[in-house]
Amino acid sequence: MDSKQFKEAATSAIDEIVSYYDTIHTRRVVSNVEPGYLKKLLPAGPPEDGEPWAKIQKDIESKIMPGLTHWQSPNFMAFFPASSSFPGMLGELYSAAFTAPSFNWICSPAITELETIVLDWLAKLLNLPDCYLSTSHGGGVIQGSASEAIVVAMVAARDKYLRETTSHLSGIELEDAIAYKRSKMVAVGSDASHSSTQKAAQIAGIRYRSIAVTKETNFALTGAALAKALDQFKAEGLEPFYLTTTLGTTSTCAVDDFESIASTLAKYAPPDVPGEIWVHVDAAYAGAALVCPEYHHLTAPFKHFHSFDMNMHKWLLTNFDASCLYVKKRKDLIDALSIMPSYLRNEFSESGLVTDYRDWQIPLGRRFRSLKIWFVLRTYGVKGLQAHIRKTIKLGETFAGLLETRKDLFEIVTGPSFALTVFTIVPKVPGSEAQDKVTKDVYETVNKRGEIYITSSVVGGVYVIRVVSANPLAEEKYIRKAFKILVETTEELRDGKLPRDQPSNGVIVDVKGVGIEKVAA
Repeated sequence: MDSKQFKEAATSAIDEIVSYYDTIHTRRVVSNVEPGYLKKLLPAGPPEDGEPWAKIQKDIESKIMPGLTHWQSPNFMAFFPASSSFPGMLGELYSAAFTAPSFNWICSPAITELETIVLDWLAKLLNLPDCYLSTSHGGGVIQGSASEAIVVAMVAARDKYLRETTSHLSGIELEDAIAYKRSKMVAVGSDASHSSTQKAAQIAGIRYRSIAVTKETNFALTGAALAKALDQFKAEGLEPFYLTTTLGTTSTCAVDDFESIASTLAKYAPPDVPGEIWVHVDAAYAGAALVCPEYHHLTAPFKHFHSFDMNMHKWLLTNFDASCLYVKKRKDLIDALSIMPSYLRNEFSESGLVTDYRDWQIPLGRRFRSLKIWFVLRTYGVKGLQAHIRKTIKLGETFAGLLETRKDLFEIVTGPSFALTVFTIVPKVPGSEAQDKVTKDVYETVNKRGEIYITSSVVGGVYVIRVVSANPLAEEKYIRKAFKILVETTEELRDGKLPRDQPSNGVIVDVKGVGIEKVAA
């Protein structure tokens, strides 16, 4: 493909993408293909001779589209959104054109420096404390996902804890002390924390414990619950070194009590003292709301913590992947993750005057992801981003208001919170077992029909449905459509008019974050 052919192919591809977005609301949201469908449609191997683009492009609609779940559809109300925007797409296009692994500053200075600049822009927009800016001892770095960010933070926390608590030893005594401490160290989260904390502990070779959260605290972790858990760990001879707190939990969008957590930790393990507990704020989805001043009050306690992460690719109009991790002390990352083989040495890195982001992450190479963030920030501006967040929060309030008009059918469990509403179906015959059954039946039937896509969860032992409409194409008419579908399906099921002879392709999100699993019909 030469430059002329590329221009023709790219024009055709863009036309098709624009048409896809213009008509996406008409497509079935969830793919209903059978496992292995694609292997039956594709040949056993690549063609011997190259094929023209026109032939390749035809296979997008006929072979790929049937196997896609359309996350950008306004009828997609499951999980959390995975935003996409045209400025973000243009950023990806340029990034692909420039293609550079960019592990060192010298590999492409603009790639490193733009990342530093736009993440400082974003930190100020989110009202993060100044300690997270690159102009202080901290700074930001783009990771692939919030899960990846938690792994990076936990590895840094582990090494920091071991380094500080064994600094008085050397030789074989040091090795033995590190081995012993690793056997006692424990990473901590709450029952509502995302499963990525447990997975990070598994990767880091560290124990993991979760702290129970209850409806009485709106499923948020509190300082009192943390204090009780820390006392228990101490009694068991364990050494907590890392804690994930959450701004917007997966199941309910709960916000942990950061102030009381900071107060508890100040008594248990004072900050900046060897052996302190590293606190990470996982704000993967709801952190985007911090662009609005009305949420700025949430960030004040973050000055007591060590790291913060939010995904621009969830709610802030930037294509996957763009997870923005901030640390209060970048030295903690560099000490844990830096290795300097001879083939990476260069005068700029050794001068100490440049940033090499390879030392802030697990992989060596990295993509030019800051470009799409730069394009999005400049295209929408602060006011445009705030307008998007406020619009979708309003949609969540509208949906919750609709549920309130049919209290005979629906009971709100939590929310609306950051555009997410969590609710159950009211059974005809009272009882938790009947409630769980009818809620599950409604959820499965709605997803089986494919007009909208929703997810379920188990919160406080109760089976619930989650609805969040927060992607760029979300509108009130689709919220009202979803409500209508839920009402009609609930009434049909409660009256026993609906057959149950087809399997569901829905998913359930476990409140403990153990993962996602298929729900049997």
